[in-house]
Amino acid sequence: MPIVYIGLGSNLGEKKKNLARALSELEKRRLGRVLRQSKIYESGPVGEGFSGDFLNQVVELMTEIEPRPLLSALKKIERDLGRRNREGPPAPRVIDLDILLYDSIVLNEKELIIPHPRLPERMFVLRPLNDIKPDIFHPVLQKSIGEILGGADSALAGQRIRAL
Repeated sequence: MPIVYIGLGSNLGEKKKNLARALSELEKRRLGRVLRQSKIYESGPVGEGFSGDFLNQVVELMTEIEPRPLLSALKKIERDLGRRNREGPPAPRVIDLDILLYDSIVLNEKELIIPHPRLPERMFVLRPLNDIKPDIFHPVLQKSIGEILGGADSALAGQRIRAL
């Protein structure tokens, strides 16, 4: 069965509970079996339009669901947990669920890009991924997550992040 890495993030409301609820929904809705989960990290906003600190986490999920239906299911969880405005300018979010890696698949479509295009630029994704699987291979960059993290430039290394 395919192994998928999903990023979870929240910067609105009871952030820890939001992550826990989203994690619970993955199995409750039979999207797969969570094999591992990272520590929870607190990070500052990255990019324009965001405010407030985020809590982030990455989970390793074994699933039988193909990438596109999995994305639809993740969007439904976001909506059901109170997420609004998926499209448009950045806004605070109760929950954000992103497919980071899906086995070694490379996919570039309007609605879905795998690996996640900003994965190598985000410490709040790299650190949790490194927690659970430092040797996971990025199929486009041809490097492991540990190698990407180890070679992080000063701008990336300067992103504020701490494990809770």
